Amino acid sequence: MDYHIHTLKNGLRIVLVPMPNNKTATVIVMTGTGSRYETERENGLAHFLEHMFFKGTKKRPSARAISEELDAVGSVYNAFTAKDRTAYYAKVSSRYLDTVLDVISDIFLNSTLPAKEITKERGAVIQEIDMYEDMPMRTVDNVFDALIFGKEHPLGRTILGPKENIRSFKQKEFSSYLKKHYTPANTVVCVAGAFSTPKVLAKIRREFGRLKKVNPPTHIPFTAAQDAPRIAIKEKKTDQTQLMLGVPSYPYLHKDEYVLAVLATILGGGMSSRLFLEVREKRGLAYSVHASVEKYPDTGYFVVQAGVEHGKLEKTVETILAEFRKIKRVKVSSTELAKAKAYIKGTTTLSLETSDAVAGNAASSLINFDRVRTLEEVLKGVDKVTASDIERVARDIFKTEALNLAIIGPHLNKEYLLTILRAG
Repeated sequence: MDYHIHTLKNGLRIVLVPMPNNKTATVIVMTGTGSRYETERENGLAHFLEHMFFKGTKKRPSARAISEELDAVGSVYNAFTAKDRTAYYAKVSSRYLDTVLDVISDIFLNSTLPAKEITKERGAVIQEIDMYEDMPMRTVDNVFDALIFGKEHPLGRTILGPKENIRSFKQKEFSSYLKKHYTPANTVVCVAGAFSTPKVLAKIRREFGRLKKVNPPTHIPFTAAQDAPRIAIKEKKTDQTQLMLGVPSYPYLHKDEYVLAVLATILGGGMSSRLFLEVREKRGLAYSVHASVEKYPDTGYFVVQAGVEHGKLEKTVETILAEFRKIKRVKVSSTELAKAKAYIKGTTTLSLETSDAVAGNAASSLINFDRVRTLEEVLKGVDKVTASDIERVARDIFKTEALNLAIIGPHLNKEYLLTILRAG
């Protein structure tokens, strides 16, 4: 797959990914800002602003005008806010690409942020917060992030922000944030699928070339500092306990990032992974259990998440810790290593089949490390991982003093859980 990257004079990057045999095309505009760029007082503003981009432009003066135009061509469209990036996208039959490119460009560049819509949208955002509060599986990561990063650091705060902030934001704050954070230098426009390259490139150059060159925003760096295991419990009446047990790990572009990916797959990737077999199949402790890796430019973490019966929390934690110890002490077999590599290579390849997946990956790559990481590069990186690498990285990250356990459920016995963690 070929990636054609163009950089405008104002610093904005365009990446075009022709997929001529595809019948769809996707437009995504991504900017390198999110909740980690907010002050405590601003927390929630980046996400709220994302909502406001769909509330009207001069050309399309209402949310209805925007949605009707996109719906009229059968487009799949949305936006998302993460801690380090925000994106707006639309996928459509390639014959209607001109329409979605014009709409997405318009809302990104020309949103009017009407004050009356801000007032109305407060309720929608607060309902979104409440919706996720009723879904502990989706919010236990907030408890974990606050624990591992600290509530005082932006990475430790939620993306949606507290309700009191949502109720207080004024139009001028949205405008100020937009001007400061949505700069050409930290913005990527990507089109993937079947399209006319000269026509699409000319349109993007014309529309986005008008942006003035501005210095991109900066974020507060994070340095992990922990000398003892930690626990955070959000006491809540639930039918199931949600837990995340993890440790600090590596940032983007770390020399061992592929080792970490294979390690996560061996422990908790797929239904034949060690944790799935031990926690679910052998002991029946959980319905869902998996391991994953979160990465930022300056930090990252490895974490296991599971949902368990309240009375089986302690046994589940002990079982996960036992697998951490085992993989530090006993080298993985060549068969298990080969299976984990094949799993990553297969799932990664499948994840890049469609125009929207390709566009999202290309834009994220440019935002996160200033180049597009190709599928071939990922496959080669995975292939190089050895059993000795797995053992070495496991010993590096799975340290008793680095353990962090986040829980949502009706639990009060924090000291007993700490005893389990200290036993490592």
